[in-house]
Amino acid sequence: MTVIDLPIVWACIIGLGVFIYVLLDGFDLGIGLLFPFFDAAQDRQVMMNTVAPVWDGNETFLVLGGAGLYGAFPIAYSTLLPANYMPLILMVIGLIFRGAAFEIRGKATRTQHAWDLAFMGGSALASFCQGIVLGSLLQGTETANGQFVGGAFAWLSPFSLFCGIGVIVTYATLACGWLILKTQDVLQRKMRFLMMRLIWLLSAAIGIVSVWTVIGLPAVAHRWFASGNLVWFLPVPVLVAACVLGVLRSVRLEHEATPFLLTLGICFLGYSGLVISIWPNIVPPSISIWEASSSHSSQLFMLIGTAIVLPVILVYNAMQYRVFRGKVTERDPGYH
Repeated sequence: MTVIDLPIVWACIIGLGVFIYVLLDGFDLGIGLLFPFFDAAQDRQVMMNTVAPVWDGNETFLVLGGAGLYGAFPIAYSTLLPANYMPLILMVIGLIFRGAAFEIRGKATRTQHAWDLAFMGGSALASFCQGIVLGSLLQGTETANGQFVGGAFAWLSPFSLFCGIGVIVTYATLACGWLILKTQDVLQRKMRFLMMRLIWLLSAAIGIVSVWTVIGLPAVAHRWFASGNLVWFLPVPVLVAACVLGVLRSVRLEHEATPFLLTLGICFLGYSGLVISIWPNIVPPSISIWEASSSHSSQLFMLIGTAIVLPVILVYNAMQYRVFRGKVTERDPGYH
């Protein structure tokens, strides 16, 4: 009888949850990052209305990833959190400000500009801190006997800060693709113009992070080139370049959905590169998914509940996007 390797199953579930969160809340957060490029109140309202019905549901997958990590890999949870307390707390603060601004902005009159600033600042802070955590994960966590032994600012490095900037650029590009799909006329043309610039910034950020990783993170470079993973990694940069060229071409040809879909593809390729860089470790460079796992019975119990709840979450989110599909215009009612 074949025994299911539950740590691998749970690694896939958590990885899927985090990936879906990055995609969905990525363009969601990116709306706030694009606000500074549009001063007109009606443009900002249309931009916000494109995600108004779905933004809170997008964050469900962040909860799934965090709860799954706590229950299935408690050692990883108790190691990664203290290693990244500051950026994670700041991320939550950013999400709180952003959520409050989302709810209050539509009802505010004299203070609407202040809530616009809160929306922009919260989106930027949350995005930047997520990138810092990503950079911290890649550069490795100092542990001893499965516990974090680094300093309070071990997450702080030039590499992690640049990853924060890279995530901001990624989310802004995702949002631009989303808004090309969801808007029309003048606002859509502005988004196409912006997309042609952002996709080059995204390409540069991906290239810099890749080169920096090879030069500055020997453990990750070893996984890429000296551990048999090169055959898996080699198609990634080629496909990223193809997606970038596809975005440029589709914007010039005024395609509606293609720029957004290809940007999603770039995110998937970047995520696959992350997985190749750290697998099978969940706390690089030394703690694997099996070493960080909870007991088999705990993981099995959680898996039964997840097998019931996760399809419901996926169907619910899919229905949101189906019900609210189509263009959003200035004539549509605002978010109240």
